[in-house]
Amino acid sequence: MSFKGYLSSKAAGLCLCGVGEIVWGIFAFFAGANAVLLWGGEIFFFAFAAVWLAAGYFVARSRLKRLEKMKSQLKEIYLLGELLPKPRDGVEREYFEVMKEVSRSAIGAAENAVREKEEYCEYVESWIHEIKTPLTACSLILANGGDPAKLKRELKRADNLTETILYYARLRSPAKDTSIAEVSAAAVVAEAVKSQRELLVAAKIGVETTGDFSVYTDGKSLCFILKQLLINCAKYCRGCRVKISAEKGELAVADDGPGILPHELPRVTARGFTGAHGRSAGGTGMGLYIVSELCKRLGIELAIFSEAGKGTRVSLKFPGIKD
Repeated sequence: MSFKGYLSSKAAGLCLCGVGEIVWGIFAFFAGANAVLLWGGEIFFFAFAAVWLAAGYFVARSRLKRLEKMKSQLKEIYLLGELLPKPRDGVEREYFEVMKEVSRSAIGAAENAVREKEEYCEYVESWIHEIKTPLTACSLILANGGDPAKLKRELKRADNLTETILYYARLRSPAKDTSIAEVSAAAVVAEAVKSQRELLVAAKIGVETTGDFSVYTDGKSLCFILKQLLINCAKYCRGCRVKISAEKGELAVADDGPGILPHELPRVTARGFTGAHGRSAGGTGMGLYIVSELCKRLGIELAIFSEAGKGTRVSLKFPGIKD
């Protein structure tokens, strides 16, 4: 800070004091004060003002130098607000508290961004390992004569994994590629079942669909949600029966598979959670997490009911249904 800049910041106060001094001088003159008193008062005022300005300037300059030093020693400058000394002035203290809140908000946002980046990198790394399986299987199938059915099945697995990571990336920008329109629940169910036919046939899973209703939602995202549920059935419920019903604004996917352990049920939509069945069957643990996040974005009420050994039922309830 230059002295000129400091003077500019004090200009209003100096002008007010100067006007006061002039008024005092005029009053003293007409009151009959002698010249020595008048000039002595003027000299004292200007001397006091000069000392006050000089002292204030050096104090402010010293504070700024300490601040610059603290800033230069920090890797994350946004942390500076937490290290600032409390000001003594009442007005400055109010500003200080406001800036503290801003600083804490920035710190929280930065920490969230770092955490999200780390989680994203971890998922991408696990996804790379996961997609190697169907790609390696495709190579082996081709090397051994190329069974079309098996090849198609492994390509579908790779396609599912690719779609999953695309939807995970889109969670950061929910408005992107989202198109709300009136869709038929039965049509979306049929599309999802058809897309996973190879995996369902390979897992010897029979699918029964009933009912229909119209709903305003993003058809692509809803189809992805149903695909993920069917993929889980193919992965964890081999040989089971799956019933998908669409009635009274609720889409329900129920199976008679092994079910979910009671202590795992509250965590199945957590990021990266695989559970006992997931660890044995493999997977990234991101499918139901993405399903849960998409449901939140679309205003769909997601509920999962399960009993070990008796099966699982996933319920999707929609707002604003046209029966």
